[in-house]
Order: sequence, then structure tokens, then C-alpha cells
Amino acid sequence: MENRNTEGDEMTLRELIDKIINWYDYFRSQWKIILAAGIIGGFLGIAYAFVKKPIYTASLSFALEDEKGGGGIGGALGLASSFGLDLGGSGGGIFNGANLTELFKSRSMVEKTLLSPVNLKGKTISLAEMYIQNNFWRKGWENDPKLSNIQFLPNADRKDFTRAQDSIIGAIYGSLLKTDLAVGQRDKKISIITIDVSSKDELFAKFFCEELAKQVGKFYVETKSRKARMNMSILERQVDSIRMELNGAITGVAIANDNTFNLNPALNVRRSPSVRRQVDVQANTAILTELVKQSELAKVTLRKETPLIQVIDRPILPLAKQRIGKIKGFIVGGVIVVFFTICFLVFRRILKLL
Repeated sequence: MENRNTEGDEMTLRELIDKIINWYDYFRSQWKIILAAGIIGGFLGIAYAFVKKPIYTASLSFALEDEKGGGGIGGALGLASSFGLDLGGSGGGIFNGANLTELFKSRSMVEKTLLSPVNLKGKTISLAEMYIQNNFWRKGWENDPKLSNIQFLPNADRKDFTRAQDSIIGAIYGSLLKTDLAVGQRDKKISIITIDVSSKDELFAKFFCEELAKQVGKFYVETKSRKARMNMSILERQVDSIRMELNGAITGVAIANDNTFNLNPALNVRRSPSVRRQVDVQANTAILTELVKQSELAKVTLRKETPLIQVIDRPILPLAKQRIGKIKGFIVGGVIVVFFTICFLVFRRILKLL
């Protein structure tokens, strides 16, 4: 039994070897077709390399300096809180780390960037309109009355967009986010963030990269310092109000003194309005003094809470471009066409054997 099984295994292995040799001989007999297919595929790859437009990449890097509350300012903030005033200084971390990079990819920031104006060949258009022109979308909209008259004006109000405009902006956003926009840290050990924007249009890549950094930077600074700015505005209004009250009280003291000039000492009750006004002056002076201190402290806090965005590198023309070389196109095209040719030959022979 064992000898019979061994002999059967040897026959199966021999058949496998025979089939491999048979297929090898078959492909060798078809070498002219395979070679011709490789040459044709190589020339097709070269033609594709000529036709394919290069991809331009605009890169912008920046660093954030965001101070946190502490040190000498911490004691001052504690003193302010004892008077019921919240001057900020918490140094919130909602935009720290990965949250900041995701902010660049958010739809609201990308849409604000797309609606920003750029000067192209003497005309002011939006980046969204520039993207549509670069991708020749309007040629496909000529026969559609809903799309043929759609325009994306610079600084347009997003709330006034129609459903069709929302769809187009959404399509542009999806395309940019999928292949054209990359944001992140090239090295996790450093805090420098890099924005890469890729496009077939060199100017669009540059304009979009710079405008996106500008829009996100503006939103980031306003959000981080909003609380401190609101408190400073409230304190300034209170200072102006108390100063007006103090001026009115000082004027009231002068009027009361004029009314009691050369007054009979026996009529001291007539002096009470002047005394009351003097009390108002003293009280308002003390309140104004404290509010001025807190107002100045609020200005210091606002400067502290306002982060500094330092751009390190900006995209400079000409941008780095990526394109398929002639040699690479020839090799890749030849390999692809040879692969499909071999598949065709295998399929044709199997059909003949059947």
C-alpha cells in the first residue's frame, strides 16, 4: 500500500512538472507577440508621460507660540477673580495637537478659503471658481439650466447658497480632502506643522495653501483670545461709565458749594447736598481706580492669550512638481501591457483545450 501511494505521488509531481514545461514552451513560442506587446505598451507609457500634466505641490510650515497662565501673571489673575472678574488665562487646549491639524481639514475652513478672492490675469475671482475652471466643469454644465448660471463670487455669503451650490462646494471639498490636501507634523518630536496642497494648476496650489493658513490662523487667534477680549471690552465700558459718574459728582460738588457760599453757620443743613456729592466723588474715585487696574490687567491678559503664529516657509514659485518620466512610463506601460497579453494568451489556450 505504501509503495503504491508513493508511486502515485511521484506520478502527480511528474505531471505537474510536465505542465510547467508545457506552459513554458507555449509562452516561448509566443515570444514575438509578448515582445511586441511590451514595445507597444512602452510607447503607450511614453505617450502617457507626455500627455499627463505634472502635479504641483505647495508647502507651508508654521509654528505656534501659545503661552499658558502661570508665573507672576497667575497671582494677578487670582486677585482679579477675588473681585468677581474672570480675565481668562485658562489656556484652553481645544486646538492642541491633532485638533489643530483637523481644523485645517474642516469643511468650514476649506469653504472660507474657497470663497476667498484671488487676482488671476487681472480679474478678481474666488478660489472655488478657479478650481472649476481648472477642471473644465463648466463645459459639462452648458446644457444644464440649473448649473450653467451658477457663480461663486469672492467673499459670497455662505447662507445665501442654493442646494446646487452646496453640492458643488461639497464636491470640491471632498476632492481636495481626498487627494490634494495634507496637514500634519513631519516629525512628532517637533511642533512645526506643515500644509501640503497638490494641484495640476501651480497658481491654485500656491493661492489655496496660503489662504487656508490665513483663514485658520485668523479663526484660531480669534477663538483663543475671545474670552479675554470680551472681558477687556466689558471693563472698558465700566471704566467709561464710572468716569462719567465721577465727573458728574465733581460738578455736583462745585454747584453745591456755589449754592452755599457765605452761608449762615446756623444753617448747616443746607450743606448736606455738598457732603453727599463729596461722598459720591470719593466712592467713584475708589471704584475707578480699581477698574483702571483691572482694565490694564485685562490688556496684559489679552496679549498673553493671543497666540503667535510664526510662518517659517511659504510656497515660492516655481513649485515642486511630480511627473512621470519617459523611462518610468516606458517600463510601467510595457509591464502592464505584457501582463494583460499573457492573461489573454492563457485564456485563449484554455479555451482551445476545452
